[in-house]
Amino acid sequence: MIGLGNPGEDYELTAHNLGFLIIDRLAQRNRIKISRKDSMALVGQGSVAGHKVMLAKPQTYMNLSGQSVQGLLVKNEIAPADLILVYDELDLPWKSLRIRPNGSAAGHRGAGSVIECIGTREFPRVRLGVHGGRRDKDGAQIVLAKLKRAHKEELDELLDYASQAVESIIAEGVEKSMAKFNRRAQGLNEEE
Repeated sequence: MIGLGNPGEDYELTAHNLGFLIIDRLAQRNRIKISRKDSMALVGQGSVAGHKVMLAKPQTYMNLSGQSVQGLLVKNEIAPADLILVYDELDLPWKSLRIRPNGSAAGHRGAGSVIECIGTREFPRVRLGVHGGRRDKDGAQIVLAKLKRAHKEELDELLDYASQAVESIIAEGVEKSMAKFNRRAQGLNEEE
């Protein structure tokens, strides 16, 4: 299970670091210490939903995440199909969550780097909405800005929900988890 983000204090509470925040929440919920350096990432190993897992936060910048992910998969003999990638999604509304069994990067450079480096799009992913709608700013400005106060107030709920979704994928598989956890932000009725 790998969460995408950017290393360093400057990026800590930005939308682009939701992948890191989910990894941290999973580690907390499952008493896994993330401190070992491996393949340009901080990693921790333990058990989630009765399954042995590795939690990782690549320490490359977002757009180079694939280098770290590829190294982790090869070194630890993990098949791409056993990877769960968690990251922010600019085109989904805040607090929405989408689990998918595979697919394209849809313009997300971190996910694109992973797909390019591991040579496949066939791995589950959890995308967390950070914006959606019309943009009056460049996408990078949106995802790299500090979270707004209203978003910070809802962050714990989002991190818990996303952590439960990842735990469900590990315990029950992608298809059941999609049916249980894929959701739109409140007030949006239309399904993707």
